[in-house]
Amino acid sequence: MSRESAGVEVEERIIPMEEAVGYAAVDPAHETPLDGVLVLKHARLYLVADGNGDIAPAGQGGLGLYHDDTRVLSHYELRFCGHPPVLLSSHAPKMYGAQIDRALSDRDFGGDPWDPKNSVHIRRELLLDDRLSERLTLTNFLTRDISFRLELRLGADFADIFEVRGWDRKERGSYLAPEYSPDAVSFSYRGRDGRLLRTMARFAEPPDEWGDRLAAWEVGLAPNETREIEWQIVPPEVEELETIETGLFDGRRKPLARIYRGWHQECAAWSSDVAEFDSALDQAVTDLRGLYVESEGEEIISAGIPWYSTAFGRDSLITSLQTLPLNPRIARDTLEYLAHHQGTRENEFTEEQPGKIMHELRRGELARAGEIPHIPYYGTIDATPLWLILLHETWRWTGARNLVERLLPNADRALEWIDRYGDLDGDGLVEYRRVSEKGLANQGWKDSHDGVSFPDGRPARAPIALVEVQGYVYDAKYRMASLFSQFGQEERGRALLEEAREMGARIREQYWLPDLGTFALALDGEKQPVPTATSNAGHLLWSRVPTPEQARLMAAHLSDGDMFSGWGLRTLSARHPVYNPMSYHNGSIWPHDNAIVGLGLSISGHTDAALPIFSALYDAACGMRYHRLPELFCGMQRAHGMRPVLYPVSCSPQAWASGAFFMLLQGATGLLPDAPAGVLHVRSPTLPPFLNELTVRNLAVGESRVSLQFQRRGGRTLANLLGVEGDSIQVRIEI
Repeated sequence: MSRESAGVEVEERIIPMEEAVGYAAVDPAHETPLDGVLVLKHARLYLVADGNGDIAPAGQGGLGLYHDDTRVLSHYELRFCGHPPVLLSSHAPKMYGAQIDRALSDRDFGGDPWDPKNSVHIRRELLLDDRLSERLTLTNFLTRDISFRLELRLGADFADIFEVRGWDRKERGSYLAPEYSPDAVSFSYRGRDGRLLRTMARFAEPPDEWGDRLAAWEVGLAPNETREIEWQIVPPEVEELETIETGLFDGRRKPLARIYRGWHQECAAWSSDVAEFDSALDQAVTDLRGLYVESEGEEIISAGIPWYSTAFGRDSLITSLQTLPLNPRIARDTLEYLAHHQGTRENEFTEEQPGKIMHELRRGELARAGEIPHIPYYGTIDATPLWLILLHETWRWTGARNLVERLLPNADRALEWIDRYGDLDGDGLVEYRRVSEKGLANQGWKDSHDGVSFPDGRPARAPIALVEVQGYVYDAKYRMASLFSQFGQEERGRALLEEAREMGARIREQYWLPDLGTFALALDGEKQPVPTATSNAGHLLWSRVPTPEQARLMAAHLSDGDMFSGWGLRTLSARHPVYNPMSYHNGSIWPHDNAIVGLGLSISGHTDAALPIFSALYDAACGMRYHRLPELFCGMQRAHGMRPVLYPVSCSPQAWASGAFFMLLQGATGLLPDAPAGVLHVRSPTLPPFLNELTVRNLAVGESRVSLQFQRRGGRTLANLLGVEGDSIQVRIEI
């Protein structure tokens, strides 16, 4: 084989993986907790590094630089004087940049070994746009000249993200020998799909020495002298510079800062009298911008880092629903993207069906080679009704008639999928059964292998009719009845309304568990209730399914100590034998799940049960780095003076965790938009106990921008209209 390099045919020298990267196999990520890592992301590139800014040990865990579901850098480690320096501090709150401060002691330069003092300051600045840039600043604070050896160790295993997560891979492609030039090194890999991938490191100051996957400099510093060294890591499919020069770093940072500044200005500005809460909101807004990905020429919010930096139907849809009070752009982009990828045919391998909304798209070698069905994969039971719900809710917030008219044909096809393919046995419920051999066994949001179990841990047998999915379908048909009627299809609207009413009655009859005061998790393949008390049932409150008496009993049930840990709602009751607070879905706490249930409690008139959830998540955020809520955390009972227990491989940042507070804010402020009618209702606002004041400015409703202030006065929350820009919306406050 040969490849073209700079216009010259160069013979490819294939070498074993161990020779190429220094190890013979990928170490699965579940063995390495991701607490304390630094995460950077921009567009299709993201970095997961340890607190030192390193990817080390080589190839271990989920650390790495990733591009299109491929780890394009698996070893990135700085050493000084033959060892890692002391870590002083590290932080990466901006998503596109990190700062790490480290130090060498005078012991490395002949100082007192019994009383070493930090003497050389090392500042690492990392920046991510279409490549990883680093600026290393070294300052000597000794009163004498010093010299030392600086080494950067590099390697690229080009592992697929599924392989990093533990996929048992039988075959790999071919590794090519690294290529060195005076100022650069490149690592290359030809995948099983035939594609050649290359990662290049290029240095503004050529190394003094090249070793095996190692660049080294001999650094000399006079007293108080500072020296900068810059380099870039260029991923595959990105055009590298022929040379780079010192001083380019700040020039690359300024455009990124402008992008994020513009995003914050575009979003509604929520602020309060509590600095920690404002910090959590500000971080969430930043993270949501960072989680955007470009795919097929379109942009969509991705699910989370490190495992789900991709278009992901359910997660993108729920994030969009959460963030309509922040920025409707997220919802519009999600609706359009998923409509363009709506199923058009039957395909057992990918589980695609006409009208179905996709689950997950992957770009890595396993997808390109056909080893996994994520091209995209359609194995989700809830994305299709959630898309319909989002279409209507976006209409309510924006009044965007052109958007709805353009997407109504997609809505028709989605409704047809629900009735034709979603209802497997014609009983009026929507069920799932895995079709693809490599697909998901469970296809609701609790999609782990044990996510749908009886109280004793026995898995429910397919086909499975999840309770929250029935609520989504009820809500989707109810909303589509209204939408079709408003767009001149009154007969279709009346038929859908009748279907929704029948669906609601069916759920209340077949799922209600009077002894537990909640609804069953699911009906199994024998149409028997799975009597496991879970947070799934709380989603029915958001869908407005329960009767007032059922809602009252559910509010009490959800407030009990077996469901509410003090840090939030558990996914499953602690009274069941299957409960495990350290599991992914059987007792952990998910912020997005809490937000949906919290909004549902507010909608059903049980704000007194919703506010403790809001307060608990705020308290949990205060115990998290950057006040950033992760994908999930463990469900142990809250104890005085303790922080929430982290789940070891939780995504952070994660989109629907970032959106959780905005959904809870909508419930607490009582915002009910009706942009098509030109009205924003503010009904019975009630601030959570930790807030006394809350202000929102630049809230987009229709073509207007609304500003409101909420203040606690004794046991009441008062709302004050600060202003309306544009004349398309009237604000009606009902205290």
